[in-house]
Amino acid sequence: MSRIGKAPIQIPAGVEIKVADSILTVKGPLGELKQDFDSKNIGFKVENGVLQVERYNEENATKSKHGLYRALAYDMVVGVTAGYKKTLIVNGVGWKVAQVGKDLSLSVGFSHLVEFKAVEGVKLTCTSPTEIVVEGINKELVGAVAAKIRAIRKPEPYHGYGIRLSDEVIERKEGKTAGK
Repeated sequence: MSRIGKAPIQIPAGVEIKVADSILTVKGPLGELKQDFDSKNIGFKVENGVLQVERYNEENATKSKHGLYRALAYDMVVGVTAGYKKTLIVNGVGWKVAQVGKDLSLSVGFSHLVEFKAVEGVKLTCTSPTEIVVEGINKELVGAVAAKIRAIRKPEPYHGYGIRLSDEVIERKEGKTAGK
């Protein structure tokens, strides 16, 4: 049996979970999330403030989905209670970020400003001219938006210029050396 799949999920106070028509709905203080699941092979059971994921057969496809749906359900519970947050750092000479309403305006070494439109369900904020904070309740969406912003100007290994995650370590390379 899947180690992750059989682990129970404690449901915090203020979180409501509904399972109907192969849709798992988690509602909490920060919002509501929905997730489709394979109701023929996987089921959710809520008892005494604990969510348990169970599988109905021992096929390999079902075994692989068991841990997946448990992880997705856990991420939904954490999302509606605490939310998710990723911080991006802009590193470069003269590079900066400005917030224009809900959108971002990035000056990152191109001959023009790069406009990044906000995505529904994700909040973008600039805490400083070189720091972007991406927040939301959907872990997948927060990660995808952070990856799109990072892809505008990926960090390069020689000077470290680029947009990187705050906990990301850039492996620096040695530059050219003079001949003997």
